[in-house]
Amino acid sequence: MVTKNKAKGLKAIFFDAAGTLFYLTKTVGDHYALVGSEVGLTLDPHHLDRAFHSAWKQMPPRPAIVGPRENDDKGWWRQLVDLVLDQVAPSLSEFDRDNFFEIAYEHFAEAGVWEAYPDVFEVLKKLQPRFQLAVISNFDGRLRFILEHLGVSKFFTNVFVSSEIGADKPDPEIFRRALKFIDLKPNEVLHVGDDSDRDWKAAREAGLSIFRLDRQNNSLRDLVVFLKS
Repeated sequence: MVTKNKAKGLKAIFFDAAGTLFYLTKTVGDHYALVGSEVGLTLDPHHLDRAFHSAWKQMPPRPAIVGPRENDDKGWWRQLVDLVLDQVAPSLSEFDRDNFFEIAYEHFAEAGVWEAYPDVFEVLKKLQPRFQLAVISNFDGRLRFILEHLGVSKFFTNVFVSSEIGADKPDPEIFRRALKFIDLKPNEVLHVGDDSDRDWKAAREAGLSIFRLDRQNNSLRDLVVFLKS
C-alpha cells in the first residue's frame, strides 16, 4: 500500500478527492438526466452514462501551463458536455445547450450530489493533529463547495485543484507545485489516492510516498494503522 516505509518523517498528507474522499450519489447519467428534466428534456440515464464515458475518453489532456487556467477550466467542461449532447440530443439548439450546461455546472457543486465515504470524517479527525492535510485533485474551484457541503473542509489547510495550479494528474508537475507552495520536500509528504496512474504513478514520480487506496480491498482506516506502525 505504501511504497516507502518512512512514516516517521512525514509532515503532510495529500488526498485525492473523488473516489478517495467522496463519490457521486447516483451515476453521471442519472445526474445528467435530472439536469435535462430542468430544461424540459427527457433523456435516458443509461444512454447519458455511455455518452459521458465516451466523451470523457475523447477529451484531450490539458498540458501544464504557468499559472491558473482561464475561467477555472469552465470551457473544458463545456466542451465535454457538448460532446455528450452531440450523442444524446444532437438537434438541441445552442440556447438550450447553454441552459443545460449552466445548470449541470452548478448541479455538480450542490449539496447531496456527492457523499463522503463512511471512513473519511473519523480518519481525518485522527490525522489532523499529527499532519498537515491537503486535497490535490483534477478539479476546479467547485471542489471547495463540495468539501464544505460534506463537512470536511475544516480538516484541510490547502485545496490544490488543477485549474488553479495549472497542471493535471498524471503529470507529476501538479505535485511538485503543491510541494513548493507548502515548502516541503517530497519525502515529507504522503499521497493517498485510488487511481494507479493519476495518483500512484504520478505522485511516485514526483518523489512522494503513496498509499494505494483500493476501496474494494482496503480503506482509509488502513492508512491510520500504517501511520501508527
